[in-house]
Amino acid sequence: MKYTKLLFISAIGLISVPLQAQDEAASAVHYPEESMFANVRQLTFGGDNAEAYFSFDNRMITFQVTNESWDASCDQIFCFDLSKGNVRDHQPVRVSTGEGRTTCSYFLPGNQEILYATTHLDDKECPPTPERRADGKYVWPVYPSYDIVVADLEGNITRRLTDQPGYDAEATVSPRGDKIVFTSTRSGDLELYTMNIDGTDVKQITNELGYDGGAFFSPDGSKIVFRASRPKTPEDIATYKELLKENMVMPTHMEVFVCDADGSNLRQLTSLGGANWGPFFTPDGNGVIFSSNHKSRGFQFNLYIVNVDGTGLRQVTNDPVFDAFPMFSFDGKQIIWSSNRNNKGTRDTNLFIADWLGKSQ
Repeated sequence: MKYTKLLFISAIGLISVPLQAQDEAASAVHYPEESMFANVRQLTFGGDNAEAYFSFDNRMITFQVTNESWDASCDQIFCFDLSKGNVRDHQPVRVSTGEGRTTCSYFLPGNQEILYATTHLDDKECPPTPERRADGKYVWPVYPSYDIVVADLEGNITRRLTDQPGYDAEATVSPRGDKIVFTSTRSGDLELYTMNIDGTDVKQITNELGYDGGAFFSPDGSKIVFRASRPKTPEDIATYKELLKENMVMPTHMEVFVCDADGSNLRQLTSLGGANWGPFFTPDGNGVIFSSNHKSRGFQFNLYIVNVDGTGLRQVTNDPVFDAFPMFSFDGKQIIWSSNRNNKGTRDTNLFIADWLGKSQ
C-alpha cells in the first residue's frame, strides 16, 4: 500500500527535515556509505512512485504512481520495460483502469498478467485520505472496498480473485508460482491469508490481534516475512479496535515477523521500536531487508538487513529522508526501491535501481 509511505512523508516528513538534510537528499543518487550498491540509476523523475516489483524474468517492473501529468490523481498501476532505460525517455504503460485507487501490484508466472488491489469495483472515484485527527493519532486508511483482481499487460481485467466484504489487498506471489499471500479483514482483524494462484483454497495463516501485512515469500517459497503491529496493553488494544472499526490503523509501532508458508513457526524477527516495515528476503534467503525509522523515531527511514535468526543488523542506505519498498530481482543481481533522494527539494518519491553487492552474514 503506497499510501503508507506518502502519509509518513506528509505527516512527519519534509516539513520537519533540517535544511542541510533536505539539500543532501535533493542532490544525491548514491551516498558514499552505501557499499552494498553499485551502478545506482534513477528510473522515475517526479510524482510519487512506490512498490516496484520485478517480473519473474527480471525484464519488467510493475509499480504504483500518483502523478497528475500521467492522469493518475490517486494511485494507479503502471508497467515498465527496463530495457528502455528510464521513464523520462519512455513513459510506462498503465495497466489499472484509471478508476478508484489501486495498490500492491505483482506479476504472475508467465509475466503476462499482473494482480493488484482496486477500489473501483465499489466506486469509480478515488476514496478520500483521512483528515488530520483531532486526537493527534497518525493513521493509515484500510479501505474496505479493496479487492484483488488480475489484468493483462494491456490493462484488461481478466478475473477477480477476492469478493469477500472488507479489505483484501497487499497480495504478492510465491517464487514457486503456486501461491499468493494477502491481507484481509474477513475475520474481523487484519490477518494474512494464502490462496492458490487461481484464487482457490483460501487459508488464514495468522490469528493474533494486530495488523499483519506487507507479506512476501522467501526465494524458495517456504517462508513468509511481513510487518505487524501487536497491541498488548488494554489502552493499545482498545485504540487498535476502535480505529479498525473506522477502517484505519496506526502504523507507528510495527516489527518484522517471519513464519513458514503455512503460518507455522511464527516468530518476531525485530524488536527495534518505531516503524519497521516493507520487509523482503535477501536473494540467498538467509536475511531480510526492511525499512525502519528506529534510529530517528520520525521522518528518517533507511533500509537495513538482519539475518533470519535476528542477528547481524546492518544499515544499507544512508538517506537523510526516506528509503523503503525494497525488492530484489529474481536472479539476485539487482535491487529496486523508493526514495526521496535527488528530488530537487520537492516531495517527489522516485524509483531507484542498483546492482546488489550485499551478502547475508
